[in-house]
Amino acid sequence: MRELTPDFSGLWIPLVTPFERGAVDHPALYRLVRQLANQGVAGFVVCGSTGEAAALSPEEQLAVLDTVRSAAGDLPLVMGLSGYHLPETLEWVRTLNRCGVHGILVPAPHYIRPSQTGLIQWFESIADASTSPVVIYDIPARTGSTLALETLRTLAQHPRIVAIKDCGADDLKTQHLIADGALQVLAGDDSRIFNTVALGGAGAIAAGGHVHTQRMVHVIALLRAGELPAARALWRPLLPLLNALFAEPNPGPLKALMAHQGLLLNELRAPMDAASEGLTARLRTLSEGIPALVAHARAI
Repeated sequence: MRELTPDFSGLWIPLVTPFERGAVDHPALYRLVRQLANQGVAGFVVCGSTGEAAALSPEEQLAVLDTVRSAAGDLPLVMGLSGYHLPETLEWVRTLNRCGVHGILVPAPHYIRPSQTGLIQWFESIADASTSPVVIYDIPARTGSTLALETLRTLAQHPRIVAIKDCGADDLKTQHLIADGALQVLAGDDSRIFNTVALGGAGAIAAGGHVHTQRMVHVIALLRAGELPAARALWRPLLPLLNALFAEPNPGPLKALMAHQGLLLNELRAPMDAASEGLTARLRTLSEGIPALVAHARAI
């Protein structure tokens, strides 16, 4: 029998980590979270891939979590983690247990590419050690490991594995997971948000949600309410911008656009680098061309 679990539906923002002269820019991070918290988002993912977590020390990651918590109010927080050394990863999970997060976002171990049996052992060991719900991060482009449908169905039987950030680029697997209903399916590829939620997915963890946030929140709410024509009208202007945000490695393009908007400095940690001037100019044009969000006649 599954435990009662928190809800992961809606739009979650996988936060960027602002930097200034090489250090985490905590004041900019605080201001960003305060601004986004008022846009109707479901919560925040801290220290995910968009947050350049691989370039942050454990101490920096915990400090980032503290800043986000102080700014987020009552909104729930999910903490990203990654690794390939299971004992060290479990020790980090035990550290996060003391932080009181809403959930942890867990990818397959990178570089190793274990068997499906090995992947089950990895996720179940982490879920056993965690006191928070686990969101599987299915992203073979980063980890090199593909989670088979039957593997995910097995993992869904664990009482603390409750959702999946779906970056697997496998539409049939996505539809099966939604139909199964054992995991809340969250779109992880921004361009797939519309299709995933229209098919019954719970929401999205979307880097593009940093910009035109209210529009994306409304798209997801309309889709979940079955109001497809209204959702399409709001979604179509977003799609060219979302595609452009991933034309170069994330979060370079996103930070370039946000820097233009005065939200942070256009600074990343090596080996990540800034977006090209041509793409930056294109992003500005696309973002500024999206019509202002018009209030809906009835509440969503």
